[in-house]
Amino acid sequence: MGRMVGTSGQRTAVLRRTVACCATASVFALAACTSSSGQPVASAPAPIVLADGLDAPWSMVLHGDALLISERDSGRVLEFDESGARHEVGVIGGVVAGGEGGLLGLAVRDGDLYAYLTADDGNRVERRTLLGEPGALSLGPPATVIDGIPSASNHNGGRLAFGTDGMLYVTTGDAGDRDSAQDLDALSGKILRLTPEGGIPDDNPFPGSPVYSYGHRNPQGIGWDADGTMYATEFGQDTWDELNVIEAGGNYGWPEVEGAADDADYTDPVQQWRPAEASPSGIAVTNGDILIANLRGERLRSVPLDDLSTSAESVVGEYGRLRDVMVTAGAIWLLTNNTDGRGDPAEGDDLVILFPMD
Repeated sequence: MGRMVGTSGQRTAVLRRTVACCATASVFALAACTSSSGQPVASAPAPIVLADGLDAPWSMVLHGDALLISERDSGRVLEFDESGARHEVGVIGGVVAGGEGGLLGLAVRDGDLYAYLTADDGNRVERRTLLGEPGALSLGPPATVIDGIPSASNHNGGRLAFGTDGMLYVTTGDAGDRDSAQDLDALSGKILRLTPEGGIPDDNPFPGSPVYSYGHRNPQGIGWDADGTMYATEFGQDTWDELNVIEAGGNYGWPEVEGAADDADYTDPVQQWRPAEASPSGIAVTNGDILIANLRGERLRSVPLDDLSTSAESVVGEYGRLRDVMVTAGAIWLLTNNTDGRGDPAEGDDLVILFPMD
């Protein structure tokens, strides 16, 4: 599968089909996929590069017809319109980039942009109103949603997403303090659950606490299926990366456990992979599959919802490190991350790649 930059008309047609965020069950097969044996499993329209020349991009979200992307090191939020033209929405103030820290996850709700960022006093989540019209968006002043999340040069977590219950979920890494993942008084090594304003929901599993699940090392992908089941990916240390089904109050074992332990005190992953073949970051849940963007493994993995113990792979090594994936009614979107200091310079620019659906 070669790189192809689509025409303005192609990009516009694809984007106009992607506004409704409802994917079909067989979406993975439409992405010009190959199986783990390297054999093609479907034909598909040629991929289209919507955006290139990005600098350590981390997260992508849609705001109406506009695609918004965060750049980790620059702190910029970029907007791309239907033609692929870019506009700088703004620079998130207070971002202190270093190692894996910087401007990380984005989420959009009711005209507000939520951003997870590393500052000089730790990680925090801020909310800003998106002002103006598409193509010329700007950012209103920040309001802190939550702060005091420990930061470090690695293991910052950083994914934001709104669940099917309307609550904001935040992934946090252990920030190098392994034992804090088991400490319910610490915000590190957790998945947090908050109201959109930053309040603590009354039905959280630990009264008065934003902690929803714990025992995590560095989770960076979260999503929900149509029934409201929550899934999360997690970076392991040296042995196993994980896909977990997240339950309120669940203990996922780190640092006592890496991968499946068959110990009643901890919740085992439903699937695990060697880090060289995975390093899972962003995920997207469709009606039939969980799609997982992998960094070190440089592949898109698909896990069928009706058999969470199996998976298939595509675009292995074709675009380098994959940071994020998004699925809409018109396309699968991939965000590469080869310029974050761990990628191969030969991979060149970081890209947003669309795999159109007929």
